[in-house]
Amino acid sequence: MPQLTEAAVLDALSYVDDPDLGKDLVTLKMIDRIAIDGNTLRFRLTLTTPACPLKDQIKQACINAIHHFISADISVEIDLDAQVTTRRKDASGILPHVKNIIAVASGKGGVGKSTVAVNLAIGLAQQGSTVGLIDADIYGPSIPVMLNLRRERPSVVDTPDGQKIVPLQQYGVKTLSIGFLSDETQAVVWRGPMASRALQQLITDANWGELDYMIIDLPPGTGDIHLTLVQTVPLTGAIVVTTPQEVAKADVVRAIGMFRLPQIGVPVLGIVENMAYFTPPDLPDRRYYLFGKDGGKDLADTYNVPLLGQIPIVEAIREGGDIGVPAVLDDSPAATAFTELCTVAARYIAIRNAK
Repeated sequence: MPQLTEAAVLDALSYVDDPDLGKDLVTLKMIDRIAIDGNTLRFRLTLTTPACPLKDQIKQACINAIHHFISADISVEIDLDAQVTTRRKDASGILPHVKNIIAVASGKGGVGKSTVAVNLAIGLAQQGSTVGLIDADIYGPSIPVMLNLRRERPSVVDTPDGQKIVPLQQYGVKTLSIGFLSDETQAVVWRGPMASRALQQLITDANWGELDYMIIDLPPGTGDIHLTLVQTVPLTGAIVVTTPQEVAKADVVRAIGMFRLPQIGVPVLGIVENMAYFTPPDLPDRRYYLFGKDGGKDLADTYNVPLLGQIPIVEAIREGGDIGVPAVLDDSPAATAFTELCTVAARYIAIRNAK
């Protein structure tokens, strides 16, 4: 029987792979702080995101490997940690401390894009990540209402790089919106260059600090704001929101096509199907497909991208957005769907960063 040494532990754990990344934990440098006290082994396992859906599976695989390759009598204690990964090696001075920038887009309005962006940001924060949220829908900002921040105004702070806007914080998320800087009763009537400049200021003239994820809620369609974003900062990827019906799917095809243009080249991380089905509160096992069935799933299959989640159409989501308490914060089937979306999205971001 091999002795319980650090070398033996690393050798045993080299047989445990991260299922998503396809490499062993030792090669990925996910094991450290090995401590041995008699017949007790303790070490730290650092995952690629706090939202890792496979953490229990990986943890048990580590225990099994120690018992199999060294001794079944060893008491194994594992400290789980997380270090969100990034591909932004050269941020060119723009948001250098933000690890992942995720655009949330849709081909058309009214599909719940902002609802998905808000609940995604809060859900990731709830799972232990540091998160920022930019409302890039310059002409129709909705984040102030959805986060219960109407009539709030950000402050300004002096920094070595000049004055910077301080994002507001709500539900563990740092956020900025043009709605914080304008009268909500007045229409924003700007030409394209003015709107683009406003977005650039929200990105570059704010004191965002260190973030694991920045979620950017884009306006619907394709246009100046989208081009400004991809030209201003390197995006980790885009999440596209749709509803199941054919008219929405047709517009999503254009959004996917835009991100895949050679001059843009932004990876589509996956599709979220919103308003996927209706479940009556008194019949929780029933699903009624009011707008068609599996439209988002069919799109994901067609364009070879993951289906990140299917969000039901329930009154609690609409109510939460109206009163500024997003659905992911409560205890409901909608909250469960959004939490699962966050977990799956974080997983595919980590896979993208690794591969």
